[in-house]
Amino acid sequence: MPIVVNLPSEFKTIYTNILKTTPREGTIKLITNELKRQSLEYMLIEKKLAKKYGMSFDEFKRNEIVKKENYSFEVEEDYCDWELAIDGIATVKKEIQNIAKCT
Repeated sequence: MPIVVNLPSEFKTIYTNILKTTPREGTIKLITNELKRQSLEYMLIEKKLAKKYGMSFDEFKRNEIVKKENYSFEVEEDYCDWELAIDGIATVKKEIQNIAKCT
């Protein structure tokens, strides 16, 4: 279902002269690019934690690293960040696919 967004008239100049596209297409591109940026951020977190622990998140859970590290704040925080990153990657990917279907 389409939505209407009122933008300042100056935005039309930006879309036309700088982005070289229509407001609709430009907005789709801007949102898609932001989602890709978020995905990359999540992937960096996932990669950093995999390197830090020398294993995948599934292995981290299976090996009960949080328990083995006596539920330290750092390890529990890493667990939460890692889980959030993996979920974020999947969510953003799904949203990008949904946008692609609409265009």
